[in-house]
Amino acid sequence: MLFRLLLIALLLTGCSGEDATGPGEVRWDRESCSHCAMAISDRHFAAQVRGGASGQKTRLYKFDDIGCAVVWLDGQPWKDDARTEIWVTDQLSGEWIDARLASYITGKVTPMDYGLGAQREASPGALDFAQARQHIYTEDERKHRHGATPSLRGTE
Repeated sequence: MLFRLLLIALLLTGCSGEDATGPGEVRWDRESCSHCAMAISDRHFAAQVRGGASGQKTRLYKFDDIGCAVVWLDGQPWKDDARTEIWVTDQLSGEWIDARLASYITGKVTPMDYGLGAQREASPGALDFAQARQHIYTEDERKHRHGATPSLRGTE
């Protein structure tokens, strides 16, 4: 009987037709970054992207560093789709915040050494999301990481 109830619940949620929104749960130290395959361990610098091709349900992708998320997302054909969400953990509280609205502090020790800590509140010298993206590509080129194509330069 319990099995039948679980099966029905699973079928109903799978047929809802609505995309999920917002960040999902991360199984810390048990899930890998969708870009670099490192374990997602640090609760203060993780990121998530929810998105997908037009006409399809969105999917959640998890990252160990906002740098990995930005570089990976830039390679997706649906990166500019209105349904695409980017979430990052607040470096102070560990809570999920909208990455496009966050302020970014440089000089942090982060999992992939992009050096950006996100926070909800603005602070002097903090970068906005567009500036943070440029910082990520500058760091990527400087350290020859991932072989990323910085196609976003000059488009912000």
